[in-house]
Amino acid sequence: MRLDEGIAQIQEKISAVSASAEMKIVKMSDEEARISVYAPAGEMNSIQDATLMPTIELLNNEGLDIQVFVYEKEL
Repeated sequence: MRLDEGIAQIQEKISAVSASAEMKIVKMSDEEARISVYAPAGEMNSIQDATLMPTIELLNNEGLDIQVFVYEKEL
């Protein structure tokens, strides 16, 4: 799997639990990326819960290190 495919998978998980989340992607290498997520405070835990296992699975199974950082977005 390519990094872009892994990022897309995680973005889908985030969008499924928070339609209003804004995401910024930074690719550090061919195998590593950071997704900064800006979301309402009430949705932050849901995003973290939805992305924890998928990111671990991508790391273990595909060698892709996709880190998700969730920040509170002011409304």
